[in-house]
Amino acid sequence: MFRRVLVANRGEIADRVASTCRRLGIETVLTVSDADVGSVPARQADRVIRIGPAPAADSYLNVDAVVGAALAGEVDAVHPGYGFLSENARLARACAAAGIVFIGPAPETLEAAGDKLAAREHATAAGLPVLPGGHGGEGDSLAPLAAGIGYPVLVKAAGGGGGRGLRVVREPAELAGAVEVASAEAGAAFGDPRVYLERYVERGRHVEVQILGDGERVIHLGDRDCSVQRRYQKLIEEAPAPGLDDDLRERLRAAAVALGAHLGYRGAGTVEFLVDADGGEFYFLEVNARIQVEHPVTEAITGLDIVAEQIAIAEGRPLRLGQEDVTFAGHAIECRINAEDPARDFRPSPGTISRAVFPVGAASGNSSVRVDTHVQSGAGVPPYYDSLLAKVIAHGADRVDALRTMAGALDRCAVEGVTTNLGLQRAIIADPAFAAGPVDTGYLARWLADGGGNGGRPQSPGTVRDDPDSDLDLGASHRGAGHG
Repeated sequence: MFRRVLVANRGEIADRVASTCRRLGIETVLTVSDADVGSVPARQADRVIRIGPAPAADSYLNVDAVVGAALAGEVDAVHPGYGFLSENARLARACAAAGIVFIGPAPETLEAAGDKLAAREHATAAGLPVLPGGHGGEGDSLAPLAAGIGYPVLVKAAGGGGGRGLRVVREPAELAGAVEVASAEAGAAFGDPRVYLERYVERGRHVEVQILGDGERVIHLGDRDCSVQRRYQKLIEEAPAPGLDDDLRERLRAAAVALGAHLGYRGAGTVEFLVDADGGEFYFLEVNARIQVEHPVTEAITGLDIVAEQIAIAEGRPLRLGQEDVTFAGHAIECRINAEDPARDFRPSPGTISRAVFPVGAASGNSSVRVDTHVQSGAGVPPYYDSLLAKVIAHGADRVDALRTMAGALDRCAVEGVTTNLGLQRAIIADPAFAAGPVDTGYLARWLADGGGNGGRPQSPGTVRDDPDSDLDLGASHRGAGHG
Protein backbone atom coordinates (compact mmCIF):
# COMPACT_ATOMS: atom_id res chain seq x y z
CA MET A 1 0.00 0.00 0.00
CA PHE A 2 1.28 3.46 -0.89
CA ARG A 3 2.04 5.72 2.04
CA ARG A 4 2.96 8.88 0.09
CA VAL A 5 2.39 9.90 -3.55
CA LEU A 6 3.96 12.68 -5.57
CA VAL A 7 1.42 14.48 -7.79
CA ALA A 8 3.48 15.67 -10.74
CA ASN A 9 1.02 18.12 -12.22
CA ARG A 10 -0.94 21.30 -11.57
CA GLY A 11 -4.46 22.72 -11.79
CA GLU A 12 -7.67 20.83 -11.33
CA ILE A 13 -6.18 17.38 -12.02
CA ALA A 14 -3.61 17.87 -9.25
CA ASP A 15 -6.40 18.69 -6.82
CA ARG A 16 -8.48 15.81 -8.19
CA VAL A 17 -5.73 13.21 -7.64
CA ALA A 18 -4.91 14.59 -4.19
CA SER A 19 -8.60 14.34 -3.25
CA THR A 20 -8.66 10.59 -3.82
CA CYS A 21 -5.30 10.18 -2.08
CA ARG A 22 -6.66 11.95 1.00
CA ARG A 23 -9.72 9.71 1.00
CA LEU A 24 -7.45 6.66 0.86
CA GLY A 25 -5.23 7.96 3.66
CA ILE A 26 -2.27 8.60 1.36
CA GLU A 27 -0.08 11.67 1.93
CA THR A 28 0.49 13.92 -1.08
CA VAL A 29 3.54 15.82 -2.23
CA LEU A 30 2.90 18.32 -5.02
CA THR A 31 5.42 19.61 -7.53
CA VAL A 32 4.96 23.30 -8.35
CA SER A 33 6.58 25.82 -10.63
CA ASP A 34 7.31 29.32 -9.37
CA ALA A 35 3.97 30.40 -10.87
CA ASP A 36 1.97 27.91 -8.79
CA VAL A 37 3.50 28.25 -5.33
CA GLY A 38 0.37 29.97 -4.01
CA SER A 39 -2.18 27.90 -5.95
CA VAL A 40 -5.16 26.13 -4.40
CA PRO A 41 -3.69 22.65 -5.05
CA ALA A 42 -0.47 23.77 -3.33
CA ARG A 43 -2.42 24.80 -0.24
CA GLN A 44 -4.25 21.46 -0.20
CA ALA A 45 -1.16 19.24 -0.48
CA ASP A 46 0.63 17.84 2.55
CA ARG A 47 3.94 19.07 1.15
CA VAL A 48 5.00 21.21 -1.80
CA ILE A 49 8.31 21.03 -3.67
CA ARG A 50 9.32 23.72 -6.15
CA ILE A 51 10.82 22.29 -9.32
CA GLY A 52 11.64 25.31 -11.45
CA PRO A 53 10.59 28.54 -13.18
CA ALA A 54 7.13 29.13 -14.61
CA PRO A 55 7.71 27.89 -18.19
CA ALA A 56 6.65 24.24 -18.36
CA ALA A 57 9.85 23.20 -20.13
CA ASP A 58 11.80 24.33 -17.07
CA SER A 59 9.51 22.73 -14.50
CA TYR A 60 6.61 20.39 -15.20
CA LEU A 61 8.33 18.89 -18.26
CA ASN A 62 11.68 18.44 -16.54
CA VAL A 63 12.03 14.70 -15.87
CA ASP A 64 15.12 15.10 -13.68
CA ALA A 65 13.43 17.75 -11.55
CA VAL A 66 10.31 15.60 -11.06
CA VAL A 67 12.29 12.51 -10.09
CA GLY A 68 14.48 14.63 -7.83
CA ALA A 69 11.36 15.91 -6.08
CA ALA A 70 10.06 12.37 -5.71
CA LEU A 71 13.30 11.30 -4.06
CA ALA A 72 13.37 14.38 -1.82
CA GLY A 73 9.78 13.75 -0.80
CA GLU A 74 10.49 10.08 -0.06
CA VAL A 75 7.39 9.03 -1.96
CA ASP A 76 6.32 5.54 -2.94
CA ALA A 77 4.82 6.54 -6.27
CA VAL A 78 4.34 9.32 -8.81
CA HIS A 79 0.94 10.17 -10.32
CA PRO A 80 1.46 12.28 -13.47
CA GLY A 81 -2.18 13.30 -14.07
CA TYR A 82 -2.78 14.19 -17.72
CA GLY A 83 -0.72 16.28 -20.10
CA PHE A 84 2.87 17.26 -19.29
CA LEU A 85 4.82 14.02 -18.56
CA SER A 86 1.81 11.72 -18.14
CA GLU A 87 2.68 9.63 -21.20
CA ASN A 88 6.44 10.04 -21.04
CA ALA A 89 8.29 6.71 -21.12
CA ARG A 90 11.50 8.38 -19.95
CA LEU A 91 9.80 9.48 -16.72
CA ALA A 92 8.38 5.99 -16.19
CA ARG A 93 11.83 4.46 -16.61
CA ALA A 94 13.50 7.07 -14.41
CA CYS A 95 10.97 6.37 -11.65
CA ALA A 96 11.66 2.64 -11.88
CA ALA A 97 15.42 3.24 -11.74
CA ALA A 98 14.91 5.30 -8.58
CA GLY A 99 12.78 2.59 -6.96
CA ILE A 100 9.58 4.63 -7.30
CA VAL A 101 6.33 3.36 -8.83
CA PHE A 102 4.98 5.23 -11.85
CA ILE A 103 1.17 5.27 -11.66
CA GLY A 104 0.51 4.50 -15.29
CA PRO A 105 1.28 1.97 -18.02
CA ALA A 106 4.65 0.34 -18.58
CA PRO A 107 7.24 2.36 -20.55
CA GLU A 108 6.88 0.00 -23.52
CA THR A 109 3.13 0.63 -23.61
CA LEU A 110 3.67 4.38 -23.38
CA GLU A 111 6.01 4.21 -26.36
CA ALA A 112 3.59 2.07 -28.37
CA ALA A 113 0.66 4.36 -27.63
CA GLY A 114 2.52 7.67 -27.84
CA ASP A 115 3.78 7.10 -31.36
CA LYS A 116 0.63 7.26 -33.45
CA LEU A 117 2.20 5.36 -36.34
CA ALA A 118 3.18 2.55 -33.99
CA ALA A 119 -0.26 2.68 -32.39
CA ARG A 120 -1.87 2.25 -35.84
CA GLU A 121 0.22 -0.86 -36.36
CA HIS A 122 -0.79 -2.29 -33.00
CA ALA A 123 -4.44 -1.50 -33.69
CA THR A 124 -4.26 -3.31 -37.01
CA ALA A 125 -2.59 -6.30 -35.35
CA ALA A 126 -5.40 -6.38 -32.78
CA GLY A 127 -8.01 -6.44 -35.56
CA LEU A 128 -9.25 -2.85 -35.26
CA PRO A 129 -10.26 -0.91 -38.39
CA VAL A 130 -7.99 2.04 -39.23
CA LEU A 131 -8.41 4.86 -41.71
CA PRO A 132 -6.43 4.62 -44.96
CA GLY A 133 -3.14 6.42 -44.45
CA GLY A 134 0.49 6.11 -43.57
CA HIS A 135 3.89 7.73 -43.64
CA GLY A 136 5.61 8.10 -46.97
CA GLY A 137 8.18 10.86 -46.67
CA GLU A 138 8.00 14.65 -46.48
CA GLY A 139 6.42 17.47 -48.44
CA ASP A 140 5.89 16.68 -52.11
CA SER A 141 7.03 13.08 -51.61
CA LEU A 142 3.75 12.46 -49.77
CA ALA A 143 1.77 13.40 -52.87
CA PRO A 144 1.44 9.82 -54.21
CA LEU A 145 0.24 8.61 -50.81
CA ALA A 146 -2.30 11.45 -50.57
CA ALA A 147 -3.56 10.70 -54.08
CA GLY A 148 -4.01 7.06 -53.15
CA ILE A 149 -5.92 7.95 -49.99
CA GLY A 150 -8.07 10.51 -51.81
CA TYR A 151 -8.68 14.11 -50.83
CA PRO A 152 -9.40 15.58 -48.37
CA VAL A 153 -6.60 14.18 -46.21
CA LEU A 154 -5.53 14.99 -42.68
CA VAL A 155 -1.88 15.69 -41.86
CA LYS A 156 -1.23 14.44 -38.31
CA ALA A 157 1.70 14.64 -35.90
CA ALA A 158 3.09 11.20 -35.15
CA GLY A 159 4.29 11.98 -31.67
CA GLY A 160 1.67 14.14 -29.97
CA GLY A 161 -1.93 15.31 -29.75
CA GLY A 162 -4.11 18.08 -28.36
CA GLY A 163 -4.81 19.54 -31.79
CA ARG A 164 -1.17 20.42 -32.50
CA GLY A 165 0.39 19.31 -35.78
CA LEU A 166 -2.97 18.79 -37.48
CA ARG A 167 -3.93 20.21 -40.87
CA VAL A 168 -6.78 19.39 -43.25
CA VAL A 169 -5.70 19.37 -46.92
CA ARG A 170 -8.41 19.55 -49.57
CA GLU A 171 -6.35 20.13 -52.71
CA PRO A 172 -3.01 18.66 -53.91
CA ALA A 173 -1.50 22.14 -54.17
CA GLU A 174 -2.01 22.64 -50.40
CA LEU A 175 -0.22 19.47 -49.34
CA ALA A 176 3.44 20.52 -49.18
CA GLY A 177 2.69 23.71 -47.26
CA ALA A 178 0.42 21.92 -44.79
CA VAL A 179 3.03 19.23 -44.17
CA GLU A 180 5.70 21.86 -43.55
CA VAL A 181 3.56 23.80 -41.07
CA ALA A 182 2.30 20.71 -39.26
CA SER A 183 5.80 19.27 -39.02
CA ALA A 184 7.20 22.50 -37.59
CA GLU A 185 4.38 22.74 -35.08
CA ALA A 186 4.82 19.10 -34.03
CA GLY A 187 8.57 19.56 -33.65
CA ALA A 188 8.10 22.60 -31.43
CA ALA A 189 5.37 21.02 -29.29
CA PHE A 190 6.61 17.43 -28.98
CA GLY A 191 10.21 17.42 -30.10
CA ASP A 192 9.19 15.09 -32.93
CA PRO A 193 8.59 16.64 -36.39
CA ARG A 194 7.29 13.44 -38.02
CA VAL A 195 3.85 13.61 -39.60
CA TYR A 196 1.67 11.15 -41.47
CA LEU A 197 -1.52 11.19 -43.51
CA GLU A 198 -4.98 9.78 -42.94
CA ARG A 199 -8.24 10.04 -44.81
CA TYR A 200 -10.26 12.99 -43.51
CA VAL A 201 -13.85 12.16 -42.57
CA GLU A 202 -16.03 15.22 -43.06
CA ARG A 203 -18.77 14.41 -40.58
CA GLY A 204 -17.17 12.14 -38.05
CA ARG A 205 -17.94 11.76 -34.37
CA HIS A 206 -15.23 11.50 -31.72
CA VAL A 207 -16.19 8.52 -29.55
CA GLU A 208 -13.88 6.93 -27.01
CA VAL A 209 -13.89 3.98 -24.63
CA GLN A 210 -12.44 4.01 -21.13
CA ILE A 211 -10.43 0.89 -20.25
CA LEU A 212 -8.75 -0.51 -17.14
CA GLY A 213 -6.12 -3.24 -17.21
CA ASP A 214 -3.82 -5.00 -14.75
CA GLY A 215 -1.45 -6.44 -17.33
CA GLU A 216 -3.37 -9.70 -17.45
CA ARG A 217 -6.99 -8.67 -17.88
CA VAL A 218 -8.70 -5.66 -19.48
CA ILE A 219 -12.23 -4.33 -19.00
CA HIS A 220 -14.09 -1.27 -20.28
CA LEU A 221 -16.02 1.35 -18.33
CA GLY A 222 -18.24 2.37 -21.22
CA ASP A 223 -18.00 5.00 -23.91
CA ARG A 224 -18.00 8.80 -24.20
CA ASP A 225 -18.71 11.30 -26.95
CA CYS A 226 -16.28 14.24 -27.29
CA SER A 227 -17.39 15.73 -30.61
CA VAL A 228 -17.92 19.33 -29.47
CA GLN A 229 -14.43 20.66 -30.18
CA ARG A 230 -12.62 23.83 -31.12
CA ARG A 231 -9.38 23.39 -33.05
CA TYR A 232 -9.45 19.66 -32.28
CA GLN A 233 -9.63 20.35 -28.54
CA LYS A 234 -12.65 19.16 -26.58
CA LEU A 235 -15.14 21.49 -24.93
CA ILE A 236 -18.04 19.21 -23.99
CA GLU A 237 -18.00 15.48 -23.27
CA GLU A 238 -20.78 13.10 -22.35
CA ALA A 239 -21.32 9.50 -21.39
CA PRO A 240 -22.64 7.31 -22.76
CA ALA A 241 -22.18 8.48 -26.35
CA PRO A 242 -25.68 9.37 -27.60
CA GLY A 243 -27.25 7.95 -30.73
CA LEU A 244 -25.22 4.74 -31.09
CA ASP A 245 -27.14 1.59 -31.86
CA ASP A 246 -26.47 -1.33 -29.53
CA ASP A 247 -24.44 -3.29 -32.08
CA LEU A 248 -22.09 -0.39 -32.87
CA ARG A 249 -21.66 0.44 -29.18
CA GLU A 250 -20.72 -3.13 -28.33
CA ARG A 251 -18.30 -3.34 -31.25
CA LEU A 252 -16.56 -0.14 -30.13
CA ARG A 253 -16.20 -1.40 -26.57
CA ALA A 254 -15.01 -4.82 -27.70
CA ALA A 255 -12.43 -3.22 -30.00
CA ALA A 256 -11.03 -1.12 -27.16
CA VAL A 257 -10.72 -4.15 -24.90
CA ALA A 258 -9.07 -6.15 -27.72
CA LEU A 259 -6.43 -3.47 -28.21
CA GLY A 260 -5.84 -3.23 -24.47
CA ALA A 261 -5.38 -6.99 -24.29
CA HIS A 262 -3.00 -6.89 -27.27
CA LEU A 263 -0.88 -4.26 -25.49
CA GLY A 264 -0.98 -6.07 -22.14
CA TYR A 265 -2.37 -2.82 -20.81
CA ARG A 266 -1.83 -1.89 -17.17
CA GLY A 267 -3.58 1.10 -15.66
CA ALA A 268 -6.30 3.44 -16.92
CA GLY A 269 -6.42 4.43 -20.56
CA THR A 270 -8.70 5.53 -23.36
CA VAL A 271 -9.03 4.17 -26.87
CA GLU A 272 -10.33 6.86 -29.22
CA PHE A 273 -12.32 6.25 -32.38
CA LEU A 274 -13.77 8.21 -35.27
CA VAL A 275 -17.34 7.16 -36.00
CA ASP A 276 -18.57 7.93 -39.50
CA ALA A 277 -21.83 9.78 -38.83
CA ASP A 278 -23.14 8.85 -42.28
CA GLY A 279 -22.12 5.23 -42.66
CA GLY A 280 -22.07 4.11 -39.05
CA GLU A 281 -18.59 2.63 -39.35
CA PHE A 282 -15.79 3.33 -36.88
CA TYR A 283 -12.03 3.67 -37.13
CA PHE A 284 -9.22 3.64 -34.58
CA LEU A 285 -7.68 7.05 -33.86
CA GLU A 286 -5.28 6.73 -30.93
CA VAL A 287 -4.65 5.50 -27.40
CA ASN A 288 -4.35 7.94 -24.52
CA ALA A 289 -2.29 6.04 -21.96
CA ARG A 290 -3.35 8.12 -18.94
CA ILE A 291 -6.40 9.46 -17.21
CA GLN A 292 -8.50 11.78 -19.38
CA VAL A 293 -9.80 15.27 -18.63
CA GLU A 294 -13.30 13.91 -19.20
CA HIS A 295 -13.07 10.96 -16.81
CA PRO A 296 -15.69 12.44 -14.43
CA VAL A 297 -18.57 11.64 -16.80
CA THR A 298 -17.57 7.97 -16.69
CA GLU A 299 -17.31 8.14 -12.92
CA ALA A 300 -20.78 9.67 -12.78
CA ILE A 301 -22.50 6.86 -14.68
CA THR A 302 -20.49 4.00 -13.14
CA GLY A 303 -20.10 5.23 -9.56
CA LEU A 304 -16.39 4.38 -9.70
CA ASP A 305 -13.33 6.43 -8.74
CA ILE A 306 -10.93 5.92 -11.65
CA VAL A 307 -8.00 7.48 -9.79
CA ALA A 308 -8.51 4.98 -6.97
CA GLU A 309 -8.47 2.17 -9.52
CA GLN A 310 -5.23 3.55 -10.99
CA ILE A 311 -3.65 3.53 -7.56
CA ALA A 312 -4.83 0.00 -6.75
CA ILE A 313 -3.38 -1.32 -10.02
CA ALA A 314 -0.11 0.51 -9.45
CA GLU A 315 0.11 -1.05 -5.99
CA GLY A 316 0.25 -4.41 -7.76
CA ARG A 317 -3.28 -5.54 -7.10
CA PRO A 318 -5.29 -7.32 -9.82
CA LEU A 319 -8.37 -5.60 -11.20
CA ARG A 320 -10.95 -5.29 -8.48
CA LEU A 321 -13.78 -5.50 -11.01
CA GLY A 322 -14.96 -7.96 -13.59
CA GLN A 323 -16.76 -6.73 -16.69
CA GLU A 324 -20.00 -8.02 -15.19
CA ASP A 325 -19.45 -5.78 -12.15
CA VAL A 326 -19.49 -2.58 -14.23
CA THR A 327 -22.98 -1.11 -14.42
CA PHE A 328 -24.20 2.11 -15.98
CA ALA A 329 -26.79 4.52 -14.60
CA GLY A 330 -28.16 7.55 -16.40
CA HIS A 331 -26.32 10.11 -18.50
CA ALA A 332 -23.57 12.62 -17.66
CA ILE A 333 -22.30 15.75 -19.41
CA GLU A 334 -19.14 17.77 -18.74
CA CYS A 335 -18.52 21.37 -19.79
CA ARG A 336 -14.99 22.76 -19.66
CA ILE A 337 -14.80 26.32 -18.40
CA ASN A 338 -11.69 27.88 -19.93
CA ALA A 339 -10.02 31.26 -19.58
CA GLU A 340 -10.29 32.06 -23.27
CA ASP A 341 -12.17 34.43 -25.56
CA PRO A 342 -14.42 32.68 -28.11
CA ALA A 343 -14.86 35.96 -29.99
CA ARG A 344 -11.08 36.16 -30.61
CA ASP A 345 -10.55 32.65 -31.95
CA PHE A 346 -10.46 31.25 -28.40
CA ARG A 347 -7.38 33.28 -27.49
CA PRO A 348 -6.23 32.53 -23.90
CA SER A 349 -7.15 35.15 -21.30
CA PRO A 350 -4.61 35.16 -18.48
CA GLY A 351 -5.04 37.49 -15.54
CA THR A 352 -6.43 37.50 -12.00
CA ILE A 353 -9.83 36.10 -11.05
CA SER A 354 -11.78 38.62 -9.02
CA ARG A 355 -14.72 36.32 -8.28
CA ALA A 356 -15.46 32.64 -8.79
CA VAL A 357 -18.82 31.04 -8.02
CA PHE A 358 -19.70 27.42 -8.75
CA PRO A 359 -22.62 25.18 -7.76
CA VAL A 360 -20.96 22.31 -5.96
CA GLY A 361 -22.59 19.02 -4.97
CA ALA A 362 -24.27 19.11 -1.62
CA ALA A 363 -23.54 22.82 -1.24
CA SER A 364 -25.91 23.45 -4.13
CA GLY A 365 -28.59 21.13 -2.80
CA ASN A 366 -28.13 19.03 -5.95
CA SER A 367 -25.94 15.94 -5.73
CA SER A 368 -26.26 15.57 -9.51
CA VAL A 369 -23.78 18.45 -10.03
CA ARG A 370 -20.03 18.11 -9.58
CA VAL A 371 -17.40 20.79 -10.13
CA ASP A 372 -13.68 20.05 -10.44
CA THR A 373 -11.75 23.31 -10.14
CA HIS A 374 -8.52 24.82 -8.91
CA VAL A 375 -9.49 28.50 -8.83
CA GLN A 376 -10.96 30.94 -6.38
CA SER A 377 -11.16 34.71 -6.03
CA GLY A 378 -7.73 36.27 -6.22
CA ALA A 379 -6.21 33.32 -8.07
CA GLY A 380 -3.88 34.09 -10.92
CA VAL A 381 -4.31 32.53 -14.35
CA PRO A 382 -0.74 32.24 -15.69
CA PRO A 383 -0.08 32.55 -19.42
CA TYR A 384 2.20 29.51 -19.44
CA TYR A 385 -0.28 26.63 -19.19
CA ASP A 386 -3.59 25.23 -20.39
CA SER A 387 -6.53 27.61 -19.96
CA LEU A 388 -8.79 25.14 -18.11
CA LEU A 389 -10.30 26.68 -14.97
CA ALA A 390 -13.05 24.25 -14.04
CA LYS A 391 -15.14 21.34 -15.21
CA VAL A 392 -18.87 21.33 -14.52
CA ILE A 393 -20.37 17.83 -14.56
CA ALA A 394 -24.11 17.15 -14.54
CA HIS A 395 -25.64 13.69 -14.06
CA GLY A 396 -29.24 12.88 -14.90
CA ALA A 397 -31.59 9.96 -15.32
CA ASP A 398 -31.23 10.39 -19.08
CA ARG A 399 -29.71 12.87 -21.52
CA VAL A 400 -32.67 15.25 -21.36
CA ASP A 401 -32.43 15.33 -17.57
CA ALA A 402 -28.64 15.81 -17.70
CA LEU A 403 -29.00 18.72 -20.13
CA ARG A 404 -31.58 20.36 -17.90
CA THR A 405 -29.35 19.93 -14.86
CA MET A 406 -26.34 21.29 -16.74
CA ALA A 407 -28.27 24.36 -17.90
CA GLY A 408 -29.19 25.16 -14.31
CA ALA A 409 -25.65 24.56 -13.09
CA LEU A 410 -24.08 26.83 -15.71
CA ASP A 411 -26.56 29.57 -14.87
CA ARG A 412 -25.25 29.47 -11.31
CA CYS A 413 -21.61 29.83 -12.35
CA ALA A 414 -19.74 33.11 -12.49
CA VAL A 415 -16.07 33.78 -13.17
CA GLU A 416 -15.01 37.41 -13.23
CA GLY A 417 -11.69 39.14 -13.88
CA VAL A 418 -10.74 37.08 -16.94
CA THR A 419 -12.67 36.34 -20.12
CA THR A 420 -14.12 32.82 -20.19
CA ASN A 421 -16.17 30.58 -22.48
CA LEU A 422 -18.95 30.28 -19.90
CA GLY A 423 -21.45 32.16 -22.04
CA LEU A 424 -20.60 29.97 -25.03
CA GLN A 425 -21.14 26.82 -22.99
CA ARG A 426 -24.55 28.06 -21.86
CA ALA A 427 -25.50 28.78 -25.47
CA ILE A 428 -24.40 25.34 -26.71
CA ILE A 429 -26.35 23.53 -23.99
CA ALA A 430 -29.41 25.59 -24.97
CA ASP A 431 -28.98 24.96 -28.71
CA PRO A 432 -31.82 22.75 -30.06
CA ALA A 433 -29.46 21.07 -32.52
CA PHE A 434 -27.13 19.98 -29.74
CA ALA A 435 -30.04 18.92 -27.57
CA ALA A 436 -31.40 16.79 -30.42
CA GLY A 437 -27.93 15.19 -30.78
CA PRO A 438 -25.71 13.61 -31.64
CA VAL A 439 -23.40 16.13 -33.33
CA ASP A 440 -20.18 15.67 -35.31
CA THR A 441 -16.78 17.27 -34.81
CA GLY A 442 -17.59 20.07 -37.27
CA TYR A 443 -20.68 21.14 -35.32
CA LEU A 444 -19.13 23.96 -33.31
CA ALA A 445 -17.32 25.60 -36.24
CA ARG A 446 -20.49 25.56 -38.37
CA TRP A 447 -22.62 26.80 -35.49
CA LEU A 448 -20.30 29.71 -34.71
CA ALA A 449 -20.04 30.63 -38.40
CA ASP A 450 -23.84 30.79 -38.51
CA GLY A 451 -23.91 33.17 -35.53
CA GLY A 452 -24.55 30.57 -32.86
CA GLY A 453 -23.79 31.63 -29.30
CA ASN A 454 -23.94 35.27 -30.37
CA GLY A 455 -21.17 34.57 -32.87
CA GLY A 456 -18.83 33.52 -30.10
CA ARG A 457 -18.92 36.91 -28.40
CA PRO A 458 -18.64 36.87 -24.60
CA GLN A 459 -22.00 36.87 -22.86
CA SER A 460 -23.07 38.18 -19.49
CA PRO A 461 -22.26 36.00 -16.48
CA GLY A 462 -25.94 35.34 -15.92
CA THR A 463 -27.91 35.52 -12.72
CA VAL A 464 -26.02 33.98 -9.83
CA ARG A 465 -27.71 33.39 -6.52
CA ASP A 466 -25.86 34.73 -3.50
CA ASP A 467 -27.37 32.21 -1.07
CA PRO A 468 -24.31 30.58 0.58
CA ASP A 469 -26.29 27.40 1.08
CA SER A 470 -26.90 27.12 -2.65
CA ASP A 471 -23.66 28.11 -4.33
CA LEU A 472 -19.99 27.91 -3.53
CA ASP A 473 -18.41 31.35 -3.78
CA LEU A 474 -14.68 30.65 -3.88
CA GLY A 475 -13.82 34.06 -2.55
CA ALA A 476 -12.84 33.24 0.99
CA SER A 477 -12.05 29.54 1.05
CA HIS A 478 -11.82 26.53 -1.19
CA ARG A 479 -13.96 23.47 -0.69
CA GLY A 480 -13.39 20.77 -3.27
CA ALA A 481 -16.19 19.19 -5.23
CA GLY A 482 -17.13 15.56 -4.81
CA HIS A 483 -14.60 13.56 -6.76
CA GLY A 484 -16.41 10.25 -7.10
